[in-house]
Amino acid sequence: MNMPDGLIERHVPFLADRIATATVLCAGSDAPYLLYERDGSVSWAEGEAVVVEAGAEGATVGVGGTRRRQPAVAGVHPLAAAGRAVELVGRGNWRAHGWVDFSYVRARAGAGPEPGGRPAVRFVLPRREVRMRGSEALLRAEDGAALDRLERRLCAAADRAEALTHGDGPRRAAVPVDPDAGAVRYREDVARAVREIRAGRLEKVILSRTVPVPGAVDLPATYLAGRRSHEPARSFLLRHGGREAAGFSPEIVVRVGADGTVTAQPLAGTRALTGEPEADAERRAELYRDPKEVYEHAVSVRLVQTELESVCIPGTVRTGEFMTVEERGSVQHLASRLSGRLAAGAGRWSALDALFPAVTASGIPKQAACELIARSEPEERGLYSGAVVTVDADGTLDAALVLRSVYRDGGRTWLRAGAGIVAQSDPERELEETREKLRAVSRCLVAPHDVAAGGPHPEPAAPARAAS
Repeated sequence: MNMPDGLIERHVPFLADRIATATVLCAGSDAPYLLYERDGSVSWAEGEAVVVEAGAEGATVGVGGTRRRQPAVAGVHPLAAAGRAVELVGRGNWRAHGWVDFSYVRARAGAGPEPGGRPAVRFVLPRREVRMRGSEALLRAEDGAALDRLERRLCAAADRAEALTHGDGPRRAAVPVDPDAGAVRYREDVARAVREIRAGRLEKVILSRTVPVPGAVDLPATYLAGRRSHEPARSFLLRHGGREAAGFSPEIVVRVGADGTVTAQPLAGTRALTGEPEADAERRAELYRDPKEVYEHAVSVRLVQTELESVCIPGTVRTGEFMTVEERGSVQHLASRLSGRLAAGAGRWSALDALFPAVTASGIPKQAACELIARSEPEERGLYSGAVVTVDADGTLDAALVLRSVYRDGGRTWLRAGAGIVAQSDPERELEETREKLRAVSRCLVAPHDVAAGGPHPEPAAPARAAS
């Protein structure tokens, strides 16, 4: 199999709104793409030069029309198989992106991928990239002519982004949803879960419910509107592997730095965030004095510490922040941050494997929680509570937890939200928590129009925050 050459690069000055520019690039694309935002940088990637997919039966590497199968190897988990395949074909200053489906739980156990044959893991090496940070953009493409075309596209997108940033066009057209879809069943599922927890079968489980979106949705416009009313840990807009999603991730599953630092950020314990200072401050105080919320958070941190210790040098795992409060759109969470140093022999793929699925989207112990999720929830989770991931040639890995998102697949569009269930949980309160989380995205849904060409401007659903 002939592997593609590495992309060539060009640095250009760039002062436009990064998020709006990347959104316009997505809206104007007819190819697979990913927009990914983290720590002040925004990257946009388009096309698929190499596709790596993995599941219980091994990995497949696709280049052009050629596919090569790599059978599963005993003792090598699917993430490691996919990761090694990506690293073997990457050239130069490469960056791959992709997703890990919640069905990875089954694939790792050898039980196979989710129904429909979709892979549990999918990574892409793109044909074109724009990485925006500070006052410049790095362009990457196959040759000089492709770089010229990409630079012209970037300039045109920046011009359109300038118009969007200054609010031209009428108010956005909202798409209504029913926030109580599946509410009766959800209360019943929570009550059953509480009984199982009190019987000692597990400590915690996150149960979720799906809310259909009956109207058509413009995902790039929705992403832009939602990003202007959020300060997420990560955000993304993707279309590949038959899936589309726009998300405002409240936390990372794990980040591995080039120096071997491993970081996790569990959020557990929730109250509404309405923008009313006095009421929000009271709810914030409630988080600290509510035994259920404090317990839910503490047991989550305990498990994350154990998982980090399994891949880190002994004695290096530390809790840098414990039980602070993070504001995430329509809710506020108790939050902690833990880190350690990756042990020799344990790579970035082992770190992601050890922490996936996130405890804050599965439960404790994870196996028992995932079994209860499978029995309770009427449909597969797919991307929900999985991860959107970027990996770089320098050894870094960044995995955003897929929550607070809108999903489109197979002609359907939907939202999904869950709540952490422990022995003290009340079904009605847990249902209300899912409503609070759903509002983070439902209030930002935008009806179809052309962001790239200049249709109705997706105004923010709440007072705008910095989107650069």
